[in-house]
Amino acid sequence: MTIEKKTAGSTTELSLNGWMDTQSAPDFEKALAELAPETEHLILNLQDLEYTSSAGVRQIVAAHKKMNGEMTMRNVRPEVMDVLTMTGLAKKLHFEEESGKQE
Repeated sequence: MTIEKKTAGSTTELSLNGWMDTQSAPDFEKALAELAPETEHLILNLQDLEYTSSAGVRQIVAAHKKMNGEMTMRNVRPEVMDVLTMTGLAKKLHFEEESGKQE
């Protein structure tokens, strides 16, 4: 998995590409730990995230907690949304399309 980071003011967007599993989830954990203290909103762009395992789900939960709910999931692929729905997280997370349209 690769992670691309973009920051604009107090908002940081992390774009994830590939698979988030037991081997790559620590990379995401590290990216979260490296967020600037002034980050107030986190956007996870999952357009190119093809798969997430339970290890990835744990990291998404950790990100949501770290941001006190100020996190947006953007462009979530159906395969990943299925996992989030099965775990019940889809009801607790905020989603939007690239255009800013909220789901």
